[in-house]
Amino acid sequence: MVRRTEEEKVDIAEQVFALMRKGNSAFKACQIVGIPQSTLSEWLNNNTALVEEYTRAREDLHEYIASEIISIADAPVGSTESGATDNGAVQKQRLQIDSRKWLLSKLAPKKWGDKLELSGDSDRPIAIQQIERVIVKK
Repeated sequence: MVRRTEEEKVDIAEQVFALMRKGNSAFKACQIVGIPQSTLSEWLNNNTALVEEYTRAREDLHEYIASEIISIADAPVGSTESGATDNGAVQKQRLQIDSRKWLLSKLAPKKWGDKLELSGDSDRPIAIQQIERVIVKK
């Protein structure tokens, strides 16, 4: 087990956070830096300042993923030798976009998830008054 000073831990954690801001998951960023993700988790449990930085890095990662969605959607789609749109390329782009949208909706559902809200105005909120079941015989 490698013993690190608090300063070294903070330095390594900041490297991980910088990689996260560039689009790497925390797991991948830890791999690149050369520490297990469990080590980062342990450091976060013992340092509230690091937790705040980690939270901001995660939010930046989510924004990065959202910008990737736009980039993929705006990228030109290839064409076949005959000049027709390459449907395989279209499907690949759709898959890339959908997988990123799904991931964002799970990582930050309040910001990126689908919202369904039924409400009236503040003076007249929606209320169910009566539900009736009518059976019609043919």
